[in-house]
Amino acid sequence: MPIYLDYNATTPVDRRVLDAMLPYLGETFGNASSIHSAGQHARAAVDAARESVALLIGARPAEIVFTSGGTEADNLALLGAIQGSSKPRKHVITTSIEHHAVLNTCQALEQRGIEITYVGVGDDGIVDPGDVRRALKPETVLISVMHANNETGAIQPVEAIGQIAADAGVYFHSDAVQSAGKLPIDVDHLHADLLSLSAHKIYGPKGVGALYVRSGTPVEPQLFGGHHQRDLRPGTENVPGIVGLGKAAELARLDRDEDCARIAVLRDRLEDSLLSAIGSVRVNGDRQRRVSNTTNLAFAGAGGEALLIALDLQGLACSTGAACSSGAVEPSHVLTAMGLSSEEARSSLRFSLGRDTTGEEIDEAMAKIPRAVARIRALSPASKTPVLAR
Repeated sequence: MPIYLDYNATTPVDRRVLDAMLPYLGETFGNASSIHSAGQHARAAVDAARESVALLIGARPAEIVFTSGGTEADNLALLGAIQGSSKPRKHVITTSIEHHAVLNTCQALEQRGIEITYVGVGDDGIVDPGDVRRALKPETVLISVMHANNETGAIQPVEAIGQIAADAGVYFHSDAVQSAGKLPIDVDHLHADLLSLSAHKIYGPKGVGALYVRSGTPVEPQLFGGHHQRDLRPGTENVPGIVGLGKAAELARLDRDEDCARIAVLRDRLEDSLLSAIGSVRVNGDRQRRVSNTTNLAFAGAGGEALLIALDLQGLACSTGAACSSGAVEPSHVLTAMGLSSEEARSSLRFSLGRDTTGEEIDEAMAKIPRAVARIRALSPASKTPVLAR
């Protein structure tokens, strides 16, 4: 059986989520904006899902805006907050390790004349809140820092950064796509004004996500049509997808502690085994301040793409980085921001475990990976395996 260790890229739809969605793909097909009974059944389902998502993050249901996914949620947060600001000059602070949904949006803002400061991280992959504070300017409108990194799992000090933003009278956005279901989230504790989620990272369907918008936060819509969702996101609601997100959020809230404790044990067993069995291997990032399911390892002398393909041929799926960046020629921007050389970044793989990962799968992975590394290294033009610098 194939071994899937790429849960940070996407997760399988939980059977309980699928069961919740099925009626809205069939007999209960009404438009949630219609006033007849079929529409009202759909509206009730959307409202229930909104409440479930709000409970997951400690928000009020009215503050949840459904989107097509995390990317749209990030775009709406950044573009909408900038357009909603009355400051004549505008400045945004973000980090060098954000998901491309944030980084590329910031680059688009730069092309419109908005100043962006990209704060760096240490070799542990974690941003220093002091660097964020020092980057503040009178024209700063928004700070955007992810909760947990998708490649290394590094947990960012978002509560401290959110407090910095609040003290400065600046809006704070956090991309929580990789932390939902893995970390407790309370938007008040994080001082978050905007927070992004995605269903397919928490065992829900693809193509649906949500943006938390704190009441009173000025955000301009990026789409125009009807008056749906507080006029922030027009269009007929994706009722089956929203129902799926709602059920996935409920399960993430109820099952998180048990799931994460079990997964952390398996992740650590895999990581410790590989560090012991294979020479010149290093964990990229802090081994403590990270989500429970993720390990990112640099295998010196073994190209990550070649190793990825070799493992895939053996029925083991993992990743060289973010799924949306697969096929990119450049090395991981996250790993190079942490100080890794291009060669070290290109020799790294991410293994991310999930709800369906078993001990038997980890045992099999522990046997397959060292053999694959040895074969790739044997094919390397170098005469011997290099030693990692750190």
